[in-house]
Amino acid sequence: MGQEPWPTELRLSEGGRMLNVSFDDGAQFALSAELLRTQSPSAEVQGHSAKERKTVGGKRNVTIIAVAPVGNYAVRLDFDDMHRTGIYTWRYLRELGETAPERFSSYLEELAAKGLDRDRPGEK
Repeated sequence: MGQEPWPTELRLSEGGRMLNVSFDDGAQFALSAELLRTQSPSAEVQGHSAKERKTVGGKRNVTIIAVAPVGNYAVRLDFDDMHRTGIYTWRYLRELGETAPERFSSYLEELAAKGLDRDRPGEK
């Protein structure tokens, strides 16, 4: 197994609406707070199985209000909607960066299929 991706910089921008992540191999990603919130690795969002996974609406304007280190392998992101239970490992941040367009497109499809939208809070 190769070396794990290692972040060289984590920086909030756009008033907490974006998290800019740079890795030691030169990869850089600008991840929206909306994507990070709706794809949170927390049990609250992911559940304990695929069947329990929730689609969370109403997060278009969510912002990140704090970034807290978790050991030397991850960060906890605190959002202004008081969600703060997701632990984002370096590997997961890298995966989100590499798949952001596809994940966001899938998220929009899930919202539509479940009668939710980006501006009205709700989850299913």
